Amino acid sequence: MVSYRSADPTRTYYVYNAAWAFLGALSFTLSAVYYVRHAGLNPLQMVLVGTTLELACFLFEIPTGLVADLYSRRLSLVIGFVLIGAGFLLQALVPAFLAILAAQVLWGVGFTFTSGADQAWITDEIGADRADRVFVRAQQFELGGTIAGTVTAGALGLVGLSLPMVISGAGMILLALVLNAVMPERNFHRTPPAERETFRQVTDTFKSGLDAARRRPVVRTLLVISLIAGLASEAFDRLWSVKLLTFDFPTVFGTSDPAFWFTALALAGTLLSLCASLLLNRFSAERLQASHPTGILATLAALDVLGMFLFAFAGHLWLALAALWLRQIADTVTSPIHAAWLNRHVDSRSRATVLSMVSQANAIGQVAGGPPLGALGRTSLRGALLASGLIWLPIPALYLRLRPTRAKQPDPA
Repeated sequence: MVSYRSADPTRTYYVYNAAWAFLGALSFTLSAVYYVRHAGLNPLQMVLVGTTLELACFLFEIPTGLVADLYSRRLSLVIGFVLIGAGFLLQALVPAFLAILAAQVLWGVGFTFTSGADQAWITDEIGADRADRVFVRAQQFELGGTIAGTVTAGALGLVGLSLPMVISGAGMILLALVLNAVMPERNFHRTPPAERETFRQVTDTFKSGLDAARRRPVVRTLLVISLIAGLASEAFDRLWSVKLLTFDFPTVFGTSDPAFWFTALALAGTLLSLCASLLLNRFSAERLQASHPTGILATLAALDVLGMFLFAFAGHLWLALAALWLRQIADTVTSPIHAAWLNRHVDSRSRATVLSMVSQANAIGQVAGGPPLGALGRTSLRGALLASGLIWLPIPALYLRLRPTRAKQPDPA
């Protein structure tokens, strides 16, 4: 059988990030409008949709991470995108509450197959030393894909709210087939068949991930930060749109429809994030690619807190938007720095598992923190938003507590 898996890993990773971001934006930009207007979901059902998604991520994050570590990073990604595509198609074609819940399970499980596997794959293929620069550059491709997907979703949404999700779901399945055909996997050494089916091998890989968290302060601290971020972000991410809808949107091009404005605002936020990423990479690349980037991460986390507090107190639409964009920019710039730093402190054998553990810590936080703050939001929307900011407050200090160590770093794969 002829193999076509000879694509350049770095270019493949860039194209993959752009495609994934495009298809994701295509599905997510108008999903909230679709849930309410087309599927007829009430506020309680909207919350249950989010909770179902997070529970699926929580329950399957570690097992699917083990698949990437024991069998194949590529296989894990292919399975993930097929499931994500199936979930998008289901909720688009069957606009009913139970079908949408089932779709969240499908796409949540699919996401856990991709979570960590892509970063572990590119780090294996090019080495941890080069991964820092690639993660930052890939973030820019991702933002470009998000911009294109947001614009396309807005245009397709004028035809039908479900159309962007249908195309996105089919595109996800096509992306899985393309990755299976072209994605090289030269530096990953799978566990021999005689060993990989044993429970002992699975538990040993999981234990090595726990050992990395115990022995390495960076891994341990990033796990705690991920948990705190989950506790704070779930309620904020669900409630910011509720507050935004309390403002009167100006009329532009003859419409003040929230669907139009949400598309425009998502596009503007992504463009601002892309510009910030490009400028920082141009004028402060040494900080973004530092071997111990505590200062820049603490600063970005502080901007996150500032954005939350400003948004909670904002009494004017444009101040609220500025606060949201500030937080979006901080999150966008943080992501590749955080990923590169974590990857440098984990060896290849358990890399995907540790990355999955970090994602699972975030899911635990979201499941635990979302309902209480959501209940608070029923009586005081501002109080719930402020509580999210207060929970986030320790994160800058946690970054600053970490100091460079002389411990030997893992060799590039």
